[in-house]
Amino acid sequence: MPWRETSVMDERLRFVARLLEGEEMSEVCRSFGISRKTGYKIFNRYKEDGLEALTDRSRRPVRYANQLPEPVEAMIVRCRQDKPH
Repeated sequence: MPWRETSVMDERLRFVARLLEGEEMSEVCRSFGISRKTGYKIFNRYKEDGLEALTDRSRRPVRYANQLPEPVEAMIVRCRQDKPH
């Protein structure tokens, strides 16, 4: 019997569908092999944003810790161009 290939999106959709049918969160999480914390995170994203929220999100940080704000950075660059030495 061949292996069944499923995407992460399909699994999350099946997960949400079972919750919407009325199954208990802990039972569904146990059958999918995820923690309840992850289950609630997926389900809350679905409730807030719909099906689009079930896709993978970027792991890129929103901002970098040591990055200066854009206006300050632009001012520094401008000063360096005016007086290179």
